[in-house]
Amino acid sequence: MNFALLVIDVQQALCEGKYAAFQAPLLVQRINVLTQKSRSAKAPVIWVHHEEPEGPLQHGTPGWQLANGLVTRTDDILVRKTTSDSFLRTGLERLLKAHGVEHLMICGLQTEYCVDTTVRRALGLGYPVTLVSDAHSTIDSRVLTATQIIAHHNLTLSCMDSFGPRVRLLAASEVSFDPAKPAE
Repeated sequence: MNFALLVIDVQQALCEGKYAAFQAPLLVQRINVLTQKSRSAKAPVIWVHHEEPEGPLQHGTPGWQLANGLVTRTDDILVRKTTSDSFLRTGLERLLKAHGVEHLMICGLQTEYCVDTTVRRALGLGYPVTLVSDAHSTIDSRVLTATQIIAHHNLTLSCMDSFGPRVRLLAASEVSFDPAKPAE
């Protein structure tokens, strides 16, 4: 099965300062492990950048850049988006088809917005998803802590079965791109 690693919105403005995600430095470390595993298996690494017309996520600003500490390569793929859906008005679906991707491994930010929306859209498009359970994060809301939001979405997304394709949860340390150990 052909995999791609989709890293959503792990950008500087969401990893430091006012909007810093829960355990952002640990998230960056885990994503570096995932990207290394992906590259070793020759699976595409796709970085999704959220952007807005103004503010800390404005295209090209320091906050829009990938978070400090992330390891990238020139053959990684960049997808720019303007909504919580990594597929909407982007070339992501076309890219996945061009690379023969049949399964998505997803991690990144923010759990209840862009990660959740992209996972659901991927399922709707027929892609099974491995959600890296300890490699997505968010910030506390007015009613829930980041830890509660992450746990809720891990449970909710992994229990969905109406799309056909399913979400499987794996911790970063359990992820394998080895074809002998399928993620499905």
